[in-house]
Amino acid sequence: MRRKEFSVEEQNEIDAFLNEMSYGYLATEGADGWPHLTPLNYAYWNGNIYFHGSRAGSKMKEIAQSDKVSFAVSKEYAIIPSYYSDPRQACPATAFFKSVHIRGIAEPVEDLDEKAGALSSMMEKLQPEGGYAPITAEDPEYRGELRGVSVVRITVSELTAKFKFGQNMSEERRAHIAESLAERGRPDDAETAELMRRFCPHHQ
Repeated sequence: MRRKEFSVEEQNEIDAFLNEMSYGYLATEGADGWPHLTPLNYAYWNGNIYFHGSRAGSKMKEIAQSDKVSFAVSKEYAIIPSYYSDPRQACPATAFFKSVHIRGIAEPVEDLDEKAGALSSMMEKLQPEGGYAPITAEDPEYRGELRGVSVVRITVSELTAKFKFGQNMSEERRAHIAESLAERGRPDDAETAELMRRFCPHHQ
């Protein structure tokens, strides 16, 4: 899934992944001309990426200088040892993963309702059990906080994605790796085997 255009099914997979993950990496242009990479929590809301921070932070200064940014989210599901495919050669060793890369325009949000919506989306992800008052611009105890916090919206200009789960392998090799993962039983191994089946080009 490296195209700029996605089918509805592919877009749903991408949306689900971006909603599942809680942090990504923001790339801005540093004052010294070098790329500046910042790991941060984010929300994917209404098709945009949102994050928050201090108004005086370095990333805010860099966005003010250049609003063109990149944002990346990835998850490694399983390392696949070479000996699952070949008893001697190291070459078959690989990893199965999902990754999304976004290029977009970063812009500070001033509208309090939009800020509240983005921060609510982030809290639903980071604290799904609740335990806090709903964030609204009408709540006087939140209103001052919403005015003070910096929230940035990244409007997506280009999105590429790669979900690698052995799609190009032979059916025999893919089945053997899935069985080996089930036997190994590490965290995410069972989910990886299921994703291999789901993304298999011959899967019905």
